[in-house]
Amino acid sequence: MQREVAPRGVPESVEDTRWTNVALGGGLLLAVAVVLAGFNRRPAVTSVGSVLDELRVDLGASVTWAGLLTTLPGLCFAVGGLVAPRLSRRTGLRSAITAALFALAAGLVLRVLGGPSFVLVGTVVACGGIALTNVLVPVVVKASFATKVGLMTGLYTAALQAGAAVGSAATPPLETALGGWRPALVSWAVLAVAALVAWWVATNAGIPGAPTEGDGGHRSLLRVPLAWAVTGFFGCQACLAYVVMGWLPQVLMDAGVDRAEAGLLLGLVSLLALPVSFVFPALAARGGSQSGWIVLLGVVGAAGVLGLVLAPSASPLLWSVLLGLGMSAFSLALVTITLRARDNADTTALSGMAQGFGYLAAAVGPFLFGLLRDVTGAWTIPLLLLLVVALAQIGFGYVAGKPRYV
Repeated sequence: MQREVAPRGVPESVEDTRWTNVALGGGLLLAVAVVLAGFNRRPAVTSVGSVLDELRVDLGASVTWAGLLTTLPGLCFAVGGLVAPRLSRRTGLRSAITAALFALAAGLVLRVLGGPSFVLVGTVVACGGIALTNVLVPVVVKASFATKVGLMTGLYTAALQAGAAVGSAATPPLETALGGWRPALVSWAVLAVAALVAWWVATNAGIPGAPTEGDGGHRSLLRVPLAWAVTGFFGCQACLAYVVMGWLPQVLMDAGVDRAEAGLLLGLVSLLALPVSFVFPALAARGGSQSGWIVLLGVVGAAGVLGLVLAPSASPLLWSVLLGLGMSAFSLALVTITLRARDNADTTALSGMAQGFGYLAAAVGPFLFGLLRDVTGAWTIPLLLLLVVALAQIGFGYVAGKPRYV
């Protein structure tokens, strides 16, 4: 496997070389570990949403507590995104991801062992683990699957989307079958352990667990305009997605759509992202530039937002389809992070920067959207702001998709 080496004279690290050996000797198992890591990124969050009302009543928790619980994942993803590069440099990529998957499994168990405080602490631990994998798995894809970045990113993001849907849909039946929300929620730890085992087996023979020093190639990207373009692209698409997932049913219901249909339309939005996320990254990665694909999905998503602004009740199915296709830009955001960096060190730094600041925008966006609704008494101003975010995503994405390096 050939890797492009940064021209600035930074030598490859021992870890970079060993990653190449892993890709040659155990690529299939490593690919399975990457896909399992992707599948585990969302059930920890979506499983709670499907039983939140029963969980809150059983624990005697307040609505404020429930609001904090649903806000924590976005905040953890933001903080974890900024911390992950430093942790990876100190412990090594393999050990950092091992610790992340262990934290995910431990957090899923911890949150069902007690009362409201255990749920909050367990959620922080689990989402902290997810946050690290958010940043570091794209580095694995870059290092170990350099000739198949698009394919692996597609598999990874499709697994992520599937995990989100399965976590939400399967938890209520599990609650019925297992006799309560606690065993239903803790059952997702089995998947986290499976990902941890697959990762350990795939990498144990190929990568040193804890290098005694960093890779020597770290540099700050805060003054690199292209890095901010990638960050802006990731942040805008994340903000758009989180607002849609949090508020679309309410927007549609206020426009006259009944509750059942609004819920189905939100499910359709999530479902549409699956095939698109699988196909588009591979297509986009074949060319030097990804700008055209990014603009295409951005325009489609913006059209869905515009439809909600002008005539939300005219064709809610069409607006939902457009939004679902547009939200598939997430997969292209991950491809862009991988392709705009020359080596593992820059991939880690760019992934941490884009996802750290990006998920901060995702955490603030839904809150600001709801606040504007309360202040104005209507959805027009919040939706217009969301349209501005969608247009900004197109602009940032166009720049981020150009074939250059940070």
